Amino acid sequence: MKKLVTAIAFVLAAGGAFAQAFPSKPIKLIVPFSAGSGTDIAARAVGEFMAKGLGQPVVIENRPGAGGTIAASAVAKGEADGHTVLVPSSGHAVNPSIYPSLPYDTLKDLTGVTPLVAMPNVLVVSPSRGWKTVADLVAAAKAKPGALNYASAGVGSATHFNAEKFKLQAGLNAVHVPFKGTPEAMSDVIGGRSDWFFAPLSSALPLIRDGKLQALAVSTAKRSGLLPDVPTTVEAGVPGSDYTFWVALVVPAATPAAAVQRLQQEAAKALAQPELIERLAKLGAEPFVMNSADFNAFIKSEVETGARVAKAADLKAQ
Repeated sequence: MKKLVTAIAFVLAAGGAFAQAFPSKPIKLIVPFSAGSGTDIAARAVGEFMAKGLGQPVVIENRPGAGGTIAASAVAKGEADGHTVLVPSSGHAVNPSIYPSLPYDTLKDLTGVTPLVAMPNVLVVSPSRGWKTVADLVAAAKAKPGALNYASAGVGSATHFNAEKFKLQAGLNAVHVPFKGTPEAMSDVIGGRSDWFFAPLSSALPLIRDGKLQALAVSTAKRSGLLPDVPTTVEAGVPGSDYTFWVALVVPAATPAAAVQRLQQEAAKALAQPELIERLAKLGAEPFVMNSADFNAFIKSEVETGARVAKAADLKAQ
């Protein structure tokens, strides 16, 4: 009995020592999309404020490709000490339904720390198309089934899932053109090679204001204060098409609870700062915080929802 008590005391002491020692080196945030994407912008903004509370630099590393699964796989198989953190978007919960042979289990090999922000995607087209409304786009797509195409930031990304949900609800037949990230997809739309794209508002807003992109609708259930005259896709006549883009922190499942809790606490503190709230608001993003347990339950529900939509839309990795 004495040995057992001593062993328990040792484990508790070790856990306390870990909590005090973490973080012992810079925190690396692995962003699954290219620089300038909505996920990347959110990660950099929140990471800057988290660094102050953590007392360590927060470094961004972009690993784009395969709808975020390349980065997710690297983190899932990486060192579980809390110093390497995945920053996925909401497409993270859809990937299990699109990629049949993922080298990791979304629910078992990774654990959620907290969501960071929620933001709208905005349906954008080139002004040269002459489409002013969602009805214009839908009419053009239905007039020539299969002739139009739509861009995404990669198969399984939030921008892809958003477009597929919209296409399914609107009854459209169009071709998917995946890219490595949002900037590349937007460039293709501006250049007239892709017909439309559900871009994160934070990335598209400057181009909308400069007249390089035409905003037809936002994806969320309510309008964005940054584009008050732009309707939601539901208001524009496509019921059931609403979708919220979220960005989060996720770590390997074996990460010590003390590290997960510290990361969650520092993220929550950062997202309560008026300066950061104001900066995010200018990007159309709002703080979106949960504790780890609630967030993991949320991810599970998102995976289940994603599976239903993926099956209905027959979504598969190309």
